[in-house]
Amino acid sequence: MEKRQYIWAFLRIGMGWIFLWAFVDKLLGLGFATEAGNAWIRGGSPTSGFLTYAAKGFVSGFYQSLAGNVLVDWIFMGGLLFIGFALILGVLVKIAAYSGTLMLLLIYTAGFLPPENNPFLDEHIIYSLILVNLTFVKSGYWFGLGRWWSKTTLVKRYPFLE
Repeated sequence: MEKRQYIWAFLRIGMGWIFLWAFVDKLLGLGFATEAGNAWIRGGSPTSGFLTYAAKGFVSGFYQSLAGNVLVDWIFMGGLLFIGFALILGVLVKIAAYSGTLMLLLIYTAGFLPPENNPFLDEHIIYSLILVNLTFVKSGYWFGLGRWWSKTTLVKRYPFLE
């Protein structure tokens, strides 16, 4: 195994953990980004705080109108869970990476236009670049189930599922 394969595997698993951890913290309210009283399992909305108070800029009205919407909460939480597990396991990496990029760019436009700390670049853009690059290097093949997954009949028929 080449050194770069280790790096891409680590980046894939690390990005997966970022998404999965966000899901777990919002679900259970572990006190990191989500207080226990605001946990999703206790009736809290995983999107309302951010969309209500952090959305700013010329698109803030649109995002604030989505705050607390049950469908938006389910899509958001489902996305976090799917992206996290897919990246950690190394399967459906392309779909997970592109979905994660879309989610990150939506979050970026909701709360960071214009960005506070840097005129154009922040972690959402860097994470998105990492995710897109994961689709080009077959990162799921190393420390993941990607090699096995790529040989399944489903992936052979529909290569975009790799």
